[in-house]
Amino acid sequence: MQKKEILKKYFGYDSFRPLQEEIINDVMEGRDLMVVMPTGGGKSMCFQLPSLLLNGLTLVISPLIALMKDQVDALKQNGIPAGYFNSSQDSADQQNILQELEQGTIKLLYVAPESISLLNNYINEENVSLIAVDEAHCISTWGHDFRPAYTQLSYLKSNFPKTGIIALTATADRATRADIKNQLSIPQAREYVASFDRPNIRLDVRPGNQRMTQIRNFLNHFSKESGIVYCLSRSTCESLAEKLKNYGYAAAAYHAGMDHRFRESVQEKFITDEIKIVCATIAFGMGIDKSNVRFVIHYNMPKNIEGYYQEIGRAGRDGLESRALLFHSYADVIQLRKFAENSGNSEVQLAKLDRMKQFAEALTCRRRMLLNYFNEYLEKDCGNCDVCLNKPDFFDATLIAQKALSAVYRMQEQASLNLLIDVLRGASNATVMESGFMDIKTYGAGKDISWSNWQQYIIQLINQGLLEIAFHDQNKLKLTPQSEQVLFKQQKVMLAVVPTAKDFKNKKSTTAQALPDPVKQELFEVLRKLRSQIASDKNLAPYLIFSDATLQDMASRIPLTDNEFADINGVGSSKHDQYGSVFLDVTRNFREKRLGPFAYRTAKVSKPSSKKKKRRKNPSGLSDTVMETVEKFWKGSTVKEIAESRSLTESTILSHLGKRYRKFRDVKVQSFIEEIDLEKLDQLWKIHKETNSIKPIYEAFDGKVDYGRLRLAIDVLEGDHIFTSP
Repeated sequence: MQKKEILKKYFGYDSFRPLQEEIINDVMEGRDLMVVMPTGGGKSMCFQLPSLLLNGLTLVISPLIALMKDQVDALKQNGIPAGYFNSSQDSADQQNILQELEQGTIKLLYVAPESISLLNNYINEENVSLIAVDEAHCISTWGHDFRPAYTQLSYLKSNFPKTGIIALTATADRATRADIKNQLSIPQAREYVASFDRPNIRLDVRPGNQRMTQIRNFLNHFSKESGIVYCLSRSTCESLAEKLKNYGYAAAAYHAGMDHRFRESVQEKFITDEIKIVCATIAFGMGIDKSNVRFVIHYNMPKNIEGYYQEIGRAGRDGLESRALLFHSYADVIQLRKFAENSGNSEVQLAKLDRMKQFAEALTCRRRMLLNYFNEYLEKDCGNCDVCLNKPDFFDATLIAQKALSAVYRMQEQASLNLLIDVLRGASNATVMESGFMDIKTYGAGKDISWSNWQQYIIQLINQGLLEIAFHDQNKLKLTPQSEQVLFKQQKVMLAVVPTAKDFKNKKSTTAQALPDPVKQELFEVLRKLRSQIASDKNLAPYLIFSDATLQDMASRIPLTDNEFADINGVGSSKHDQYGSVFLDVTRNFREKRLGPFAYRTAKVSKPSSKKKKRRKNPSGLSDTVMETVEKFWKGSTVKEIAESRSLTESTILSHLGKRYRKFRDVKVQSFIEEIDLEKLDQLWKIHKETNSIKPIYEAFDGKVDYGRLRLAIDVLEGDHIFTSP
């Protein structure tokens, strides 16, 4: 099976995201790789898809124990045999995983770094075909989330010299990437750095005055949505969650000081949308892989831009419009400075905190600054941050920029920001005198500009990508390729006028809201309700059924046939087989109510994008996956045999047979429903029509008839036309 066929069948997508296919090709060649992709950018696909093509096991090392179960559940929903192994499991569950390893029936195994040694007797170069080190920044002291347990991973390359290692992270600057490769003993690993741009997330930074009032006004736009509020302390988490609950929000605190079982309960309720807002400590981190988080609020300022970027990246993973709101105050900076001073590598941590403070106080496009921090240059302002939506006054600062850049060049890129300003202003303090920079041509070239204004201008030059801070080299300022355009090719530089306190006081915020199409929004809400019901029936998180983005695609295109449903973005074969019929019932009914009886036969349906791969049609009008099951059944295979050969559940196979019977009545399925009281089922039919859920029928039969056979019985009765009108 080819890569794109697997992409559609198991993950429901027709095309790869940028860099994914190139990375997967290198993985299949056994190369060592260093991959940096933003949160929600598709890192997992880079090892999950190859695991289905490689012969052996893909070992995924992850520090996020709380997240492993959700990742494995999602893989299983897609029909991929996966498991996890960590200290949170009881011995029986661990033994089951070890047995699967011995039998070779598992393709992906997630394991915590502390638990790898327990697998030594079960993994070797013969059965491990790929090693993926997720959250790889945890191995580096340069990274923002160093974890000592990761340092033991250096032995992997010596124990598995012929096995490819792929290190993945959402946030790593140049120094961190180099350190990760050295720590993992893969110094020659090929690097892939994806774009860090997440244009669907609006960035908003505000002073921390009257935060609670601002938060309540902000949440008025997200009454039905999920979000995370990050706080600096556990006590703030608790008090903020309590205030939000008193205001009527479904909120809860989540931090390391809570009982483990209660913490798990909060996380589970958040994933299943029972709790809408979680207040979490920045230090602990949530580790939530939830695609429909619509907003992230930082009640306090994070300690560095890497952490901020990773945390806001938990919003809008489905690609839909989302918001990131950051509050900052001087008190936050003081507290964070204390943390940094008491940490390892304090000089670097303090420098990164200063850069975070500069981001919060920026006068230029915040997205450009964010991307420049990760060495990515954005030519134009984003138009989707608070600075762009409240444009400051700009002036032609080309000469000022040339003076600053020229000084950096003449100082041979050996000066910090403060020393650069002192030299530009012609200071004669001890640091300048000892540096020997009084003799350069630009010494004193900017004495007419105040120290504070020079600081703002240089920060803006950094934000625009004309300078960068080398944190691994004593925070010295370095020229970038873009700076050459200003120094030697007369490129114009526009800088924001430094505002006064009065300007800040008069500044008004813009909160334009895009209104969705009412009809599409109505169907989207119906589909969301159905998703919640199915998720409740299956005891799964709603987004594991379908993401918000997939539901929006359904609401926009309103599929009416199996093939149209299969073309929806995010619908793979497994989910098509499990949920296609019930979601199609809703979209058909919706169109019929909107456009009248038989509208589904005549109405024009939005055509799929030309980029999408069209499914091959067959004469039956049923999907290819349904007909594959039917043909095997006609040839004498049992339901169990078909399920095993196709890696599907028996319930799914029964649903295929039901679809065929409902349309043609040419498959012998009565034996599967002999024990079901069809008269009782007929009486319950109205309930099913009203709720689109089989759960009430299942409960009416006291749970003695499984969902698969109930669905089949309904299909048989529909095919025989004996249901009474509801």
